[in-house]
Amino acid sequence: MGGVWERAPSPREEVAYVTCTYRETCIDQPDFLATIDLDPRSPCYCQVIHRLPMPNLKDELHASGWSADCTCFGNVSTKRSKLVLPCLISSRIYVVDVGSQCRAPKLCKMIEPVDVFWNCNKGYLSMPRSLPDGDILIANMGDPAGNAKGGFIVLDGETFELKGNWENECEAPPSGKEFSYQPRHNVLVSSAGAIPKCTGRGFNPDDLKKGVFGRRLNVWNLSCRTLTQCFDLGEDSLPLSVKFLHDPDAAEGYVSCALSGVVYRFYKCERDRWAVEEVIRIPAKDVTGWIMPKMPALTANLIISMDDRYLYVSNWLHGDIRQYELSKTCKPRLVGQVFVGGSILRGGPVTVCRDEELKCQPEPLVVKCKRVYGGPSEMQLSMDGRRLYVTNSFYSTWDKQFYPNMVKEGSVILQIDVDTEKGGLTVNKNFLVDFGKEPNGPCLAHEIHFPSGDSTSDILA
Repeated sequence: MGGVWERAPSPREEVAYVTCTYRETCIDQPDFLATIDLDPRSPCYCQVIHRLPMPNLKDELHASGWSADCTCFGNVSTKRSKLVLPCLISSRIYVVDVGSQCRAPKLCKMIEPVDVFWNCNKGYLSMPRSLPDGDILIANMGDPAGNAKGGFIVLDGETFELKGNWENECEAPPSGKEFSYQPRHNVLVSSAGAIPKCTGRGFNPDDLKKGVFGRRLNVWNLSCRTLTQCFDLGEDSLPLSVKFLHDPDAAEGYVSCALSGVVYRFYKCERDRWAVEEVIRIPAKDVTGWIMPKMPALTANLIISMDDRYLYVSNWLHGDIRQYELSKTCKPRLVGQVFVGGSILRGGPVTVCRDEELKCQPEPLVVKCKRVYGGPSEMQLSMDGRRLYVTNSFYSTWDKQFYPNMVKEGSVILQIDVDTEKGGLTVNKNFLVDFGKEPNGPCLAHEIHFPSGDSTSDILA
């Protein structure tokens, strides 16, 4: 593949919904869904204009996704009215009405953890996404006790009632995190994740080579809900973010491995059979003053522009966002890179002894007089591909371990201006959403979605 495909234009994003948590901040306040004003003409531009607090503490709002009646299956004018918020730690599920008042969402349904535990024997909920049949699929990382157990649970797309597990019990993979699918090829691909009860104690180098961090990429028959292939991507590789190309005819996509720094391309090689190949490798850096002598990139997120021209990866520990051009999907070409924080900044506690890529350690980032701590984590790209929004909270326990200053002072949303013609990334120094100024104290912001459509939600069948 590699050609650019056309789709109808979408309006510019004017509002964003962002999941925010107080877990691990020592502030006893509920998590909340923040509504951000993204209209440059508005007097409230890049400010939090509404906060919807959840009715419980320490949920860890993390991933979010649109309900079944919201995803665009070939209809770019579809109105998105409900946002599904599974909780990573409590395993609770919230459904938020954003359709009645898009600038002041309200909670309309809650599914308690006990229902998820008893009906599905699942816990530690991750990514939600609507399916072609209208139901909502939510990936999980473990069982109720925090042991490794992958798979998915299903919500009814109209009533939001819990329907049970998606896959057969005997086919549940050992771990799970994210998934992506292509309806025309009847395929769903899911990534691995890690054992929740181990990672919940923080990152421990002693957990390496003990099976704590996942290594599999799973290929499923979408309509039959059966596991058809598994790929071993290497011990402690930790495949997390997985995306298909947006072209509905494309039978290929990418998965990023957080700890190995490798991005693999997966593709259909023959009828109903798939293959993987390494296409990007981000080398670890030899360091002193850190928890290990080699620092992995920790690729937290991977997204693809709506026209399938560019792929973006965020390296939470190294601190950079990379832009790759995809004219040859088997050979992504690095065309843009920008540092927005990270653990190897000049003047910090970490010294880089050997670096295959950089000649010197990057400078700290200051935007609108605020020093930005943390590293790039979740990304969201505007539909026209020109504005890349990024948060810097990865997971509250690891945030506290690696970036205590970010937990103390609050995370941020940055805007990266994208050159969509030749490639290139630049931090927009006039844009900053500062979650250190929240009324209840600094919090950690994670996933971003736009009601007008975004590059991680829209699937065209």
